[in-house]
Amino acid sequence: MMGFTMASCKKWIELLRLGLFLLLASLTFLAAPARAGNIDVDNARLFPLEEGGYALAADFKIDFNPRLEEAVTKGVTLYFTLDFELERPRWFWVDERVVNRSQTWRLSYHALTRQYRLSAGTLHLSFPSLEEAIQVLSRVRRWQVIDTPLKPGDTYQAALRMRLDISLLPKPFQVSALASRDWNLNSDWVQWQFIVPQPEAVDTSAAPQAAPIIQPPPTQDAR
Repeated sequence: MMGFTMASCKKWIELLRLGLFLLLASLTFLAAPARAGNIDVDNARLFPLEEGGYALAADFKIDFNPRLEEAVTKGVTLYFTLDFELERPRWFWVDERVVNRSQTWRLSYHALTRQYRLSAGTLHLSFPSLEEAIQVLSRVRRWQVIDTPLKPGDTYQAALRMRLDISLLPKPFQVSALASRDWNLNSDWVQWQFIVPQPEAVDTSAAPQAAPIIQPPPTQDAR
């Protein structure tokens, strides 16, 4: 009986220690500051196109850290994905998802030419420095995200984010990225209200001009 009691006490002590350890670990996790986004979204907007539909323009501030610079220079291709969503609010049911689009840009370095390359689909542009490539990546102009007619006066909720898509990295780098904060290069979702303008209020001359950079290929619905 005494042996059973002592064994039970030891077991309970071990359980208490384990519980205390898990409690302290959870408190440490909760107390840790949230990771600040390494990409800031600025001046995101939708504007009509002369040929119909609506395009998106936005500026991004990308905080490219030394770890990522080293990875690109050593031949690792980085994938930056831009996600756009458009929803119609409904008071009687969940919001209706009208548009869900994604576009991915590839950032790579070619040692033979000593050029950085930014690619979208089969199109690409080369740069002599990483800073110039990132500058172009940080300016999105005339990305057509809506090609269906929208009723003038209707109100929608638009949302946009940019992220370093680690799921497209080679498998060994995916493991490294999951274990390192240096690879967490993402923005938060930025949301804004979009009211479809009346036809007589549309001024396409005020739309951002297409920059002499890579133009994205025809956009695809996100899957």
